[in-house]
Parts: sequence; C-alpha cells; structure tokens
Amino acid sequence: MKYISWNVNGLRAVMGKNFMEVFDSLDADAFCLQETKLQEGQIDLDLPGYEQYWNYAEKKGYSGTAVFTKHKPINVTYGIGVEEHDHEGRVITLEYPDHFLVCCYTPNSQNELARLDYRMTWEEAFLKYLNSLKAQKSVILCGDLNVAHQEIDLKNPSSNHHNAGFTDEERACMTTLLGAGYIDTFRFLYPDTGDIYSWWSYRFQARSRNAGWRIDYFITSDDMKDRIRDAKIHTDITGSDHCPVELDFD
Repeated sequence: MKYISWNVNGLRAVMGKNFMEVFDSLDADAFCLQETKLQEGQIDLDLPGYEQYWNYAEKKGYSGTAVFTKHKPINVTYGIGVEEHDHEGRVITLEYPDHFLVCCYTPNSQNELARLDYRMTWEEAFLKYLNSLKAQKSVILCGDLNVAHQEIDLKNPSSNHHNAGFTDEERACMTTLLGAGYIDTFRFLYPDTGDIYSWWSYRFQARSRNAGWRIDYFITSDDMKDRIRDAKIHTDITGSDHCPVELDFD
C-alpha cells in the first residue's frame, strides 16, 4: 500500500501547475491533501477509480483537507468531535478494516506566536482523539503537523528556536505524541538523515538553498512497526511550498 500526503497551499493554484501530473505519477492508494483553501463547489475533480472526501473550513480561502482513495472506507468522519476545533476543516478520518487513516492540518501558531495558546488546546484534544482511535485498531496519521521535532528537522534550529513550528511547547507536544505509542515513520527508518525537508519559505530563495523544515509526517501507531516498508519525502516535486511525503506499508 502507498499513501501520499501533500500540503498543496491552495489546490486551485497547484491545479494550474502540475497537480494532475504528480497525482498520476505517484499512483497512490490514498492521496491526502492539506490547505486546499476551497469551499464546496469551487472545484470539480475527475479522478477515475478514486473516492473523494472533503472537509472545508467555514472561513473562505482558508485551511481545508481532502482525501482521495482507491479503497472505499467503512466509515468517514470529519473533525475530532470537539466543537471548538471543528470549524476549520482540519481533519478527515477514514476507517478501514485494520486501520484508521487520519489526514490532519495542524493549526499554525502564527507570527509572534499569536495562536500558540490555541495550538496547545488543539494538541491536547487531538491526542485524545487519536488515542480513542488507537484503542480500536491501528492508526496512520498524516499531514502538515506544523512542527519540526528535532534540530535535525530544520536547517537553522538556533535562529528559529522560538518561532512558530519550533517552540519548546510545540516540540514537547510531538514528544508526548510519540511517547504515547506512535512512530515518526521517516525518523524511524532514517534516524540520522539530515538536510531532507518538506517545507521551504517562499522568501530568501529558501528552496534553492535547501533552507527548509520537515513538518509533514506519516505517523503510525506502534503496532504497525513491522508493516512499515518505506517513508519518502519527494523533495524534487514542486508546485507548493511543501513537497509530498509518502508511506509504503504492508
């Protein structure tokens, strides 16, 4: 099985670039998107062989997630069941016979950490949600989780220490998540591999200099450890300020 996750930073924008070429070439069993920036009816995608599921933010042109899958799920839910957190289209969960697939776009703490307090309430609620799924069967979480966990996961850790995505608080939440019975699949397979990132600022020629951050993940519950075959970061694929990430598993 091959799952792909990609923050497209506006699906209509990337449709005008290379989305269908990337979609066809990767040929995933499930293709998960974040930051679609769409409302219902704003795009009509013809994806033969794929079921489509969308979660839209109430705010226009903001956030949003989507999952396209070859394998029809048993059930699909939107959000995490907490009213405070379910207005921005950030989570879609597909239930399959042996696992849940969770597509997530974690809130950004924003400039000057204006939304850090909200981010912390989200993290607590989201982990409770994941654990409620894990109590039933295996979990695969993917998406833009808006945190570089370790210093190896971004180019300039010292100068970014207190910036959104690399605060002590956000990193501690990722440590707590992994300590609760989950695996960062890329770091599990490639513990010492540096200089591979999934997001680059549009400023300062960051991508050409590879001054990036690894903030897009596939995370699984521990019970999937022996099923993980590879975790890839497609740094060669452009079209967004993020690149797609991949999980291959049995």
